[in-house]
Amino acid sequence: MDGSHRSHAEIVKTLPPNAIYDEVQVPAYELPDPLVLADGSPVTDARTWAERRRPEILRLFEEHVYGRAPRRPESISFETTSVDRKALGGKATRKEISIRLAGQGSAAIDVLVYIPNARSGPAPAFVGLTYLGNQEIHPDPGITLYRKWVPSFGGAGFPDLGVRDNRATEATRGALAAMWPVERLLERGYALAVACTGDLDPDWHDGYQNGLHPFFYRPGQTAPAPDEWGALGVWAWGMSRILDYLETDADIAARRVAVTGTSRLGKAALWAGAQDERFALVIPNESGCGGAALSRRRFGETVARINTTFPHWFCGNFKRYNDHEDALPVDQHMLVALVAPRPVYLASAEEDLWSDPRGEFLAAYHAAPVYRLLGTDGLSVDGQAVKEMPGLHQPIMSTIGYHIRAGKHSVTTYDWERFMDFADLHMGR
Repeated sequence: MDGSHRSHAEIVKTLPPNAIYDEVQVPAYELPDPLVLADGSPVTDARTWAERRRPEILRLFEEHVYGRAPRRPESISFETTSVDRKALGGKATRKEISIRLAGQGSAAIDVLVYIPNARSGPAPAFVGLTYLGNQEIHPDPGITLYRKWVPSFGGAGFPDLGVRDNRATEATRGALAAMWPVERLLERGYALAVACTGDLDPDWHDGYQNGLHPFFYRPGQTAPAPDEWGALGVWAWGMSRILDYLETDADIAARRVAVTGTSRLGKAALWAGAQDERFALVIPNESGCGGAALSRRRFGETVARINTTFPHWFCGNFKRYNDHEDALPVDQHMLVALVAPRPVYLASAEEDLWSDPRGEFLAAYHAAPVYRLLGTDGLSVDGQAVKEMPGLHQPIMSTIGYHIRAGKHSVTTYDWERFMDFADLHMGR
């Protein structure tokens, strides 16, 4: 945990200019009500939510924000490419799995799984995605080195992660291990399954010709339609395909799988969990604009800024709402509500104003009525509904969980310990 503390003014100096970082500048806004149908009728029971309002909200996010994704391909297979049952000094079984897709050509998603050996039955698991290849999570030499394009993350303020000419080198082994506490997860009884974004969408915009987009194009199609998936949709789709595999693995308790991610991959994890009700628990960390933060607040990163910087992340229709957030038929509290009644945990960082920590908390707060309608405690402490944002390092562990920690935009040991505490509470070990 970062124990340093900087003033608001000092934090703002480090952030992109020409953005709102002060609550007094947040414009007045009115949020759509997740418990009112499009025809104006109130949602007063669980059946109406499940059969009418939830599908309605899901379609709105597909049409206006993330885009529609293809169904799971019928021609999907799982090939085990390596197994080491005494990995990490005997603490884990390491498996590498190739998820193979066949259709217009072929594609593969290469998955790395660590499973704790000290267990009495199938292990619950966390699912996530990597940036530089699966070898980024641990220096284990048995992990296959990723060979496709990866981002360099170079430039001022970024450490050298070992990427050369957008290719991973041996130096990338364990380069982001601080973000993936593999041994601690194993010690606490959890498996971990990851795949690289590059197998899904490499996160550079070439007109949607790389990654899986062309695999699903109709004859003559060269780009997604305005209401079809962007990169975030592909990443979310890929997380569900990892779960497809885990459902076949006898070492995994497939009904106790959490999906998680940080920053852009936190957005994807939240969208994956909102769509795929097989995920037992959803943990978006510092997911910000287009993730958990309310768009209408226009605090930090805005819809226009994210669509300009990352034009390939969302569906084309989302660009209609650049500087017109109030016209959106949804906001991100409704995305959180789509997870209900399953547990969801949002996490923020004090210095991460670009991701709008208060906007992330408010999404949890405004999703709580849906959770309460469905018979859970929503966002609460000791049975009492939470109305105010908690202080630093005061995690809320109800069905909706939340914390804000000291420090910058990242995922830390403190974050992971709270994620595992939340998983212990709601999924069991």
